[in-house]
Amino acid sequence: MRISYIAGNWKMNTTKKEALDLVTELLNEGSFKNKVLIAPPYTLLDAISNAVKGTNLILGAQNMSTHESGAHTGEVSVLMLRDLGVDTVILGHSERRSIYGESDQIINTKIKLALKHNLNIIFCVGETLEERENGLAEKVVTDQIINGLEGVSDSDMDSITVAYEPVWAIGTGKTSTPEDADSIHRIIRNKIEAIYSKNVSEKLIIQYGGSVKPSNVKELMAKENIDGALVGGAALKAETFIPIMEYNK
Repeated sequence: MRISYIAGNWKMNTTKKEALDLVTELLNEGSFKNKVLIAPPYTLLDAISNAVKGTNLILGAQNMSTHESGAHTGEVSVLMLRDLGVDTVILGHSERRSIYGESDQIINTKIKLALKHNLNIIFCVGETLEERENGLAEKVVTDQIINGLEGVSDSDMDSITVAYEPVWAIGTGKTSTPEDADSIHRIIRNKIEAIYSKNVSEKLIIQYGGSVKPSNVKELMAKENIDGALVGGAALKAETFIPIMEYNK
């Protein structure tokens, strides 16, 4: 039985006060029947690490460097994340791919480095609107899976969650229909079975990301292959994130 996993990606938002106020609201007013993660900006990781210590709220980072240390101005390393108490790192987010040019190979390097240092991973895949309209959604997503997980072992997969995020649905208010989303989730699960085994594919948690909000989360989560949500804008306010966290309360 796969546990439901709700993750909030704060992106480049919130001041320290705003972040700590939000965490306090989540802890005081939310319940944690499901697995719940928040990924604040790097600048807030230390403060939030202290705020969530000993609670059920998991601390994630939004990205990390391909290098452990050295002359890489502006980068943040896996060692720094571990030192701050980060549990999980989001890798391959569509914004990293499209805006900052991260290739499957760069993402694969990061995945293997995170695994080396015992970080859990949310590995993002998804197609653009143009790719979908050209009938390439399945090929794009399966290629991202194959390339991103190259050299990753069966046992390593215990540390990996996959997040399917159709790029055209992120921050646009558009959402893939639950049926379309579940179809791609099924394709991902089948590809994981082909690469690894049925056991690995059945255990794999696959989140949906793309304008998830309180009004659509239940319908999405009712689908067979959707195990969680990677939430953007709705994660920035307790009144919208808590109903998503508690979609099955």
